[in-house]
Amino acid sequence: MSGDRTPPAAPTVASDGWTQLRAFTPARIALGAAGGSTPTVAHLDFQEAHAAARDAVHEPVDWDRLAADLEAAGFAPPLRVRSRAGDRPTFLRRPDLGRRLDPASEAVLRAAGDGCDIAFVVADGLSAKAVQRHAVPLLAAVRDRLPRGWRTAAPVLAGQGRVALGDACGALLGARLVAVLIGERPGLSAADSLGVYLTWEPRIGRSDAERNCLSNIRPEGLTYARAAAKLAALAAEASRLRLTGVGLKEPEAALPRP
Repeated sequence: MSGDRTPPAAPTVASDGWTQLRAFTPARIALGAAGGSTPTVAHLDFQEAHAAARDAVHEPVDWDRLAADLEAAGFAPPLRVRSRAGDRPTFLRRPDLGRRLDPASEAVLRAAGDGCDIAFVVADGLSAKAVQRHAVPLLAAVRDRLPRGWRTAAPVLAGQGRVALGDACGALLGARLVAVLIGERPGLSAADSLGVYLTWEPRIGRSDAERNCLSNIRPEGLTYARAAAKLAALAAEASRLRLTGVGLKEPEAALPRP
C-alpha cells in the first residue's frame, strides 16, 4: 500500500577532498554539493558576502571620525577635499569626475602647498570599510619607516575620490611623491581591502603605468607592518631613481625572506 512506502531520503552534502584546504584560505573552494545544487549554508554565505560587498561600495566614510583618529595618532589636522563627483551615484557612473578636484578643494590645497617629500591622500574609492578600518594604522606604521629627514604634508582626506585624484593633490602640495590610500573594489572574500598607489612627481595626466601599487592591505591579507615596509622601501627607491611605475621594482630588502 502507498502508506507503507518509505519517503525518499533528503539529498546529503557530498564530501570534497579539498575540504581541509578551506582552513587556509577565504576563497570559495570545497563548497560541496547537495544533489545537483549548492548546500544551503554555502548559498547563504555567498548571499551574505555579496550584500557586504554592495554595502562597502555604497556606505559613506565617516570623515569626521577618520580625521579625529588621525589627530589622535599624532598627525597634523587633515586637509578635507572632494572630487567633482557631487554624490555617490555620480561617482559610480562618472569615474572621470572622481579623478578631478572641485574648485574649492583646489584652493584649499594650493594655500597649503609649500613642498614636501611625500603626501598621503586617503580616498574612499570603492570601499568605505577599507578606509575606515585600515587607513590610520597603516599611515602610523609608514610614518615610522620613512627615510630620516623626509618632510610630509598634512594628510588629505578626499571624498568621492579615484586614484588619479592624488595626482592633482600632490601637484598642488608640491610633493615629490604622493601615496593614495584607497578602498579597493570589494570581492566576495573580502569587502575591506585597502590599496596604496605611489606616484613620483604627481601631476594631472599621469597614467597607471607610472604608479606602483600595493593591494589587499588588511590584517587577513598584507599586514600593516609588511605593507608599511614595502611602501617605505618603494618610496626611498623612487626618490633615488626619480621614477615610479613599471621602471621601479620592489627592493629586495622589502621582499619576504624564504
